[in-house]
Amino acid sequence: MNFLNDLVIFGQTIFSLLSDPLTVVLLMGSSFLGIVFGALPGLTATLGVALLTTLTYSMNLETALVSLISMYVGAVYGGSYPSILINIPGTAASAATAMDGYPMARRGEGGRALGLTTTASFIGTIIGMVALVAFAPLISDAALQFTSYEFFLLAFFGIIISGTLTSKDLVYKGWIAGLLGLALACIGRDRLQFFPRFTFDQSQLDGGIEVVPVLIGAFALPQIIKTLRDRMTLGKPQEIKRMLPEFGAIVRNFKNIVRSSMIGIGIGAVPGVGEDIAGWVSYGTAKNSHAHPENFGKGEPAGIIASETANNACIGGALIPLVTLGIPGSPPAVMLLGALMLHGLTPGPMISISNPNFLVQLTAIMVLASLAMWLNGMFLAKHVVKVLRVPASVFLPIVAVMSVIGSYALGLSIFNLYLMVPVGIVAYLLGEMDYPISPLVIGVILGPMADENLRRALLVSEGSVAGFFERPVAVILIVAIVLTVLSQLPAWQRAKGKVWAKLARRKSETIKAGEGK
Repeated sequence: MNFLNDLVIFGQTIFSLLSDPLTVVLLMGSSFLGIVFGALPGLTATLGVALLTTLTYSMNLETALVSLISMYVGAVYGGSYPSILINIPGTAASAATAMDGYPMARRGEGGRALGLTTTASFIGTIIGMVALVAFAPLISDAALQFTSYEFFLLAFFGIIISGTLTSKDLVYKGWIAGLLGLALACIGRDRLQFFPRFTFDQSQLDGGIEVVPVLIGAFALPQIIKTLRDRMTLGKPQEIKRMLPEFGAIVRNFKNIVRSSMIGIGIGAVPGVGEDIAGWVSYGTAKNSHAHPENFGKGEPAGIIASETANNACIGGALIPLVTLGIPGSPPAVMLLGALMLHGLTPGPMISISNPNFLVQLTAIMVLASLAMWLNGMFLAKHVVKVLRVPASVFLPIVAVMSVIGSYALGLSIFNLYLMVPVGIVAYLLGEMDYPISPLVIGVILGPMADENLRRALLVSEGSVAGFFERPVAVILIVAIVLTVLSQLPAWQRAKGKVWAKLARRKSETIKAGEGK
């Protein structure tokens, strides 16, 4: 009965959205704009969703989601254009696509490569959406049993795992960035006793740190500074002829598509990792399992299909922890979380009660967004390619102005600019020292959840921490946090290396003994 009811709501949502011409224009326009953001090196899906968030402030939630999801899906796909045509990934998610996409374009198969990319991206998004529908209700039902203890540990685990998996060199940098975000989240009056903390008698800080200016500052300003600093120049794009979906190649790569989709969904569901890791892992797996791995890097279609299917399936995977637990699975999903909170909707275990139709509506919007991406990709590709000729020095100052206007428009507060600029400068300096920015932003977003639930748990237990060790789920989360931290310590890694070496030596001795007999 629930399935039939959800199916009816799904159909009603699709019909309602498509029957409104303005929504259709918004759907196609946001998708096209997302492709442009993905195609221009220096712009990213995260930045696109951040800027669009400020423009959706006056929209209702459903219309805002149409714009934001279309932008997200389009931008992840759009990064493949410069990867294939000029060998420069438009986004980190499309870096693996350049390995085989550019060699195909060099031999005159740019249209074929983009056709494969477009169809693989569409299929990956749909499979990711199916995973969202299948797994989100199960996780939500389990999460409804959570209390303040579990919510605190879950938020803290999200920050720790994000810092662990996004650090380029030393994992401590990711943890420091996450804890810095957690500290920023403590600014303002606490939610339980309304006592001011770290406000320095500034009334603007009483309500805490606004998420959107932090998001724009942390992701937009460093990207703008780096691109203008490096004076990125683009080569002449390879010409593309007729784009064809080439369904025959898709059918031949059925196993590759299913495997890549599962990789994308699994990696997307891990907080803070994102589409770029999914693309590379899927590409490596496809190469290792292919009958002719030596063809990879020389224009092998299976490499393009693996990368693009995975990074788009990652979108659905990243939305699973976002919807069910309130923990974003990728940097663009961090922005999406901020946008939902801006519209008065807080994702998490209670969303199935406060907004029971949200998941079905989100599914319908994802289907339409993926269809819009496919249509834009197949019929407007040649026009998008013209965008690659726009110099970064022209486009990025416009983005900087949009960032300023967007931050100010949120509440028409000049204080948001005072917040955005310092955060952007700090994020740029941290990035120059290889500190990941995603954990910092995730810390800002999950900080209130961690702070409020920790203090509530301690108030209820009168300061006792015994409750953390009396609930099975809380114990599991504590073990996961401890193992995550220990696994990154040099002493633990050396001990683990010795154990594995000892086991390998014993196995070798056993084999030799067996051969001797």
